[in-house]
Amino acid sequence: MKKRKWSILAMMAAIMMLMLAACNSSTTNNNASTGNNNNGGGGGGETGTVNIGYSGPLSGPAAYYGERTLNGVKMAAEEINNSGGFEVNGKTYKLNIVSLDDKYLPNETAANAKRLVQEHQTPIIFTPHSGGVMALQVFNQTDNFIIAAYTSEPKITQTGNKLTVRIPPRYDGYIPTFTDYAMKRFGKKLAALPTATQYGKDWTEKLLPYWEKQGGEVVYKSSIDFTKDTDFFTIVTNALKEKPDVLFIGGPSEPTAKVVKQARELGFKGGFIIMDQAKLDEMQRTIGSYEILEGSIGVMPLIHSDQPGAPEFAEKYRTKFNAEASSESGYNYLALYAFVEAMKAAGTVDDPMAIREHLNEGLKNIPKEKQVYVVPSVGDDGGFESEIVVAAVENGKVVPIELIKQ
Repeated sequence: MKKRKWSILAMMAAIMMLMLAACNSSTTNNNASTGNNNNGGGGGGETGTVNIGYSGPLSGPAAYYGERTLNGVKMAAEEINNSGGFEVNGKTYKLNIVSLDDKYLPNETAANAKRLVQEHQTPIIFTPHSGGVMALQVFNQTDNFIIAAYTSEPKITQTGNKLTVRIPPRYDGYIPTFTDYAMKRFGKKLAALPTATQYGKDWTEKLLPYWEKQGGEVVYKSSIDFTKDTDFFTIVTNALKEKPDVLFIGGPSEPTAKVVKQARELGFKGGFIIMDQAKLDEMQRTIGSYEILEGSIGVMPLIHSDQPGAPEFAEKYRTKFNAEASSESGYNYLALYAFVEAMKAAGTVDDPMAIREHLNEGLKNIPKEKQVYVVPSVGDDGGFESEIVVAAVENGKVVPIELIKQ
């Protein structure tokens, strides 16, 4: 009986050892079996893998925003991989997107980036919020990775950081047009209720002085913490007591739309200046009507864009995700194509400085059908030099508004 018992135990131990060995020899989607190669050569026909990092909000109130950003990156990677990958110095590579949730918290972004570089050797990390970008700029040059920054904050490309690439246009380019439209249509009294993030504070510091310089008056100034606040009745009521003509609002599209709805329910008849993070079409889908958004001015929705690659991208996105494409998804899709073309031009997949130095070539080599936005060049400061396109809601429809340049 004892011998039989010991035999059973021995068999169980052997099975456990085999299982552990199998687990240790396997690879996950986030760990490339063939790592990044500095010169892109060698391998005897073997396909290499380039890990691309992403740190953004994938949980909490900004999760939808983070998911749309990530969707654009993943969609581009999937297309490139399905077409056979890309070639650098005679070797074929495919892309592996490694995504981590930072909950919209800069300290989490920094921790994620350290992990992405150390565990996955990512030459590029996408991050869709200014606080996270600024946290990464503390060490990205020493740790040697490019920040693919989806933020319109001008400060991030004013630091001299040679490995930061700003993907969307700077937000200060919107301010003259937004101000002129809102003042002429509604009046000169402004109440400010932007997001409480650093991005919201910076937007406010640019807009309010310009508003006053144009003869306007700021009658109320506060902010909304969308990570904590879900009921906006009190703060909107306090703002409306000052009888503003225009509300300055913004942050992720969904909670921003709820601020608009709350204001209308409280009787506000004026206009809205909407920060570029929130998108008119996404807000409309949240509250169900463009009529509620009447008089709002913001970024032209991608689904209304006339850029060469926009219609095809929008249709593919709709089919894949059962949702409408946004500028977050479109710009990040375009950016990954640009980085891949830059790798090809640079002759390397893991030298971030060389990839950055060839980014202008990368932008020029993006196939026309992939140009969701036309970006002719990247500036010396690292910002994509794309055209700003503005829209407003008039008579229940989204219409283009001519840009006023500073």
